[in-house]
Amino acid sequence: MWSPCRTAEQEKERFGGKVRGMKILVINGPNLNFLGIREKSVYGTQNYDDLLQMIAKKGEEENCVIEVFQSNHEGAIIDRIQDSYFDGTEGIVINPGAFTHYSYAIRDALASITVPKVEIHISDITQREEFRKVSVTAPVCDRQIYGQGLDGYLQAIDFILSR
Repeated sequence: MWSPCRTAEQEKERFGGKVRGMKILVINGPNLNFLGIREKSVYGTQNYDDLLQMIAKKGEEENCVIEVFQSNHEGAIIDRIQDSYFDGTEGIVINPGAFTHYSYAIRDALASITVPKVEIHISDITQREEFRKVSVTAPVCDRQIYGQGLDGYLQAIDFILSR
């Protein structure tokens, strides 16, 4: 699920000629669109729309543009990371889902982008299965947040805004 970027001119028009603040990209990997459906005891009962509304509200409060992109496909995530190099994105929040543990391709795409990046996980990955404790993407991010539920996304946005 992808919400399209707006150009700077569209943003000015949308907000009465006012230029908005920082542009942040939130990327959600596989199965994040199943929040509220999948493993409620691990990920909670709030659904993906709740997350989108929470992020949109944060963007309004902080006067920044936050685009949310979700894909279950590794290549689409890589394409979106690469596109962020050209579209004015100033920070990336990424929940790579299961790709966290083995996608060197996503890791390399993140490494090629120099904006602040935060890896986020809803659950506490340090208290789960052994394979979930390893992240190949965290070393190329500026911070990793886990175990904070959906609030971790807001913490990640705050971190990027503070940079």
